[in-house]
Amino acid sequence: MHHFPERVFQDMSCREIPRCEVAQHCTPDDAWMIIRNDVIDVTNFLDEHPGGMEILLEYTGGDATDVFESVGHSIAARILVEKYKIGVLPEHEQTQVTRHISESKKLLCPMHIIA
Repeated sequence: MHHFPERVFQDMSCREIPRCEVAQHCTPDDAWMIIRNDVIDVTNFLDEHPGGMEILLEYTGGDATDVFESVGHSIAARILVEKYKIGVLPEHEQTQVTRHISESKKLLCPMHIIA
C-alpha cells in the first residue's frame, strides 16, 4: 500500500496550468491529462496502467474526467492520481465536477458500512 504525505499534495496542487499548456503534453515521452480539474503527469505511469498505455494516450493533452469516472476506478487508482498530480486548472477553466465528487465519496464510505 502506498502512503503519500498530504503536505506534498498541497505543494504540488498550487501551480495553475491552463488547458492550452496541458494540450502540448500529448506524447508517450511527455503525457499530461486533466482529471477533475487536476493536471496529472502520467508519463511514468503509462507502462504500469492495467488497461494498457493506449487508453491513456487517447486522453493525454485533454480532459479524461468522464472516462476516468465511468470506469469506476478503485481508491488505489484515485491515490495514484494524487501521486501524479502536478497542478490544477485555473479557476476560469475549471468544469463542474460535483457529480463526480459525490460518486467518489460514496465509494470511499458506503452507507451500508457506516450504518
